[in-house]
Amino acid sequence: MSGQPAVSIPDDRAFASFKAECLCEDGWTSTYSKHGITVWSQDVDNSVHKIKCRMVCKDVSADTMYDVLHDTEYRRNWDKNVIETFDIGRLTVNADVGYYSWKCPKPLRNRDVITLRSWLPLGKDYIIMNYSVKHDKYPPKQDVVRAVSIQTGYLIQFQGPNNCILTYLAQVDPRGLLPKLVVKTSACFVAPRTMKKIHKACLKYPEWKKGHNPGFKPWVYPDQSTLPRIPLSELSIQHAESLENIDESSLGDIQLEREDSD
Repeated sequence: MSGQPAVSIPDDRAFASFKAECLCEDGWTSTYSKHGITVWSQDVDNSVHKIKCRMVCKDVSADTMYDVLHDTEYRRNWDKNVIETFDIGRLTVNADVGYYSWKCPKPLRNRDVITLRSWLPLGKDYIIMNYSVKHDKYPPKQDVVRAVSIQTGYLIQFQGPNNCILTYLAQVDPRGLLPKLVVKTSACFVAPRTMKKIHKACLKYPEWKKGHNPGFKPWVYPDQSTLPRIPLSELSIQHAESLENIDESSLGDIQLEREDSD
């Protein structure tokens, strides 16, 4: 992939920077605060949206939250928006590459991403973060818009044996010339609903895991990983400008599902 931007695995400085941004509220505008969930947004431009969502969980441990966010098999169980998700290969003991596609409100096209994901335990806290990459074996599909994760991830803070705080930080270009309303209102409605689903998934995970390879957690025990190793040389940075920008701005009203209850 000569001439392509080089891909790098995040180092300690990158994790520290991500954590600092998760905790900082300067420059962020609060758009939602209810039921232990707070959402902030930042204006970047008309296409890229940057949001931060924090949820206080008084009945979920940091370890369980970490497992749920990693477990691809379980995600197919609780994430009803997922179309397809799978791990492509591993880079190091704490970095891999994966594919994820999801449903979008009609009449918009569905989206997908290929990301380099890395993770790091910080004492009793955890960080998981990702950004978009390209792989020749997984080019954009004709019927799906390839979105771009500029920086997305989670900070899980230990608050006690069965108590944690989850912060989700995302800077994503969904691609397509989307109606501005869809981009701007997603922070108010989609993010809180997703956090609630994650919380419910965490409550059900311990029982589910008992019947689904209970000891298999390669994100905790790297020796368990069965993923093929892939070299960094097979990857390049996925820049938004390298993708076709499909115009969806004239598709009419988009019905965004609001949260289940106030």
